[in-house]
Amino acid sequence: MTKQKRVGIVISNKTDKTIVVATQVRYCHQKYKKTLLKTRKFMAHDPENAAVKGDLVLLEESSPYSKRKNWLLKDILDSILN
Repeated sequence: MTKQKRVGIVISNKTDKTIVVATQVRYCHQKYKKTLLKTRKFMAHDPENAAVKGDLVLLEESSPYSKRKNWLLKDILDSILN
C-alpha cells in the first residue's frame, strides 16, 4: 500500500521534534454549489527541528510516533528563511 502524502503550512513548532501543519481542501457544496475551504491540522515528527512557522512542507504517512503524531516531515518545499 502506498503511503499518503500531504502538503501544508507549519502553524506551530513549539514542541521538541514536533510540528503542527495545516492543510486546506477546496470542495463544492452539494446543494448550494458554493466553493468552501476545509482546514485540517496534522501533527508531524520533525527529527532535526528544521521546520519553522510559515514553511511549506511535505508530510508522509508513517507508523505512530505518539497518540496523535502519525506523520513524518519528508521535505521543506518553501522556507521563509530564504
